[in-house]
Amino acid sequence: MAGSDVLALVAHAAFLAVALILIRIDVREHRLPDVIVLPAAAGLALLLGLADGDRIGRAALGGLMLFAFYLLVRAAVPSGLGGGDVKLAAVVGLVLGWHGWVELAAGAAAAFVLGGLHAVALLATGRASRGSHLAFGPWMLAGAWLAMAL
Repeated sequence: MAGSDVLALVAHAAFLAVALILIRIDVREHRLPDVIVLPAAAGLALLLGLADGDRIGRAALGGLMLFAFYLLVRAAVPSGLGGGDVKLAAVVGLVLGWHGWVELAAGAAAAFVLGGLHAVALLATGRASRGSHLAFGPWMLAGAWLAMAL
């Protein structure tokens, strides 16, 4: 296994570890702590850049684009997304962008599809109401992993 492959594997293992930690926190506390999200962004950018410097420009642009999209959604509907979701979008966009534009689009769309299906299921079973606050970070991360797996 080449050194770049090892770095890519380490980056993805780190992303998985961060994802699992953030999912647990977001489900329990409805927050995505900056103390985890921001260092993850920097560390993943470094690892992915070292793994394949040719992809890092697209990865950075992917992170910026998904961040900007989530920022616009938050500005349009402030109660719809939290600030942590917006910052996590940069991390998710970075990783998905490193893989490619198709993965970025698929992962971004999958987050909303998965989150929407979850919300509908909760509404249908009476476990949530229209005013309920639901964690979205887990669906962002699940969507990212689904897009990378496919």
